[in-house]
Amino acid sequence: MKKLLIAAMVAVSLAGCANMGGGSGPQRTVGQAVDDVTIGTRLKAALVADPDLSALKINVDTTQGAVRLRGEVKTMALRRKAEDLARRIEGVRSVDNQLIITG
Repeated sequence: MKKLLIAAMVAVSLAGCANMGGGSGPQRTVGQAVDDVTIGTRLKAALVADPDLSALKINVDTTQGAVRLRGEVKTMALRRKAEDLARRIEGVRSVDNQLIITG
């Protein structure tokens, strides 16, 4: 419950900043910003729950349903696993897996 409350607070904070861009780049609605925060929060929670993946070493960026994974994993299997987790999150339209294998 506490995690859900924190996620909601982050979503509201980011939603308030969604249209504060300097006019460059695509404009997002508050709903889109909240959706992106929800996707990112759910994916981070899935990474934290997975004993094989380090949520601290994987950065998740979400824009209009497109997820970008950056960071480090130890094997190709873990790289694929992180991507599969991302693809299973509701609302994800695409995944750009930029994870580096550190072996």
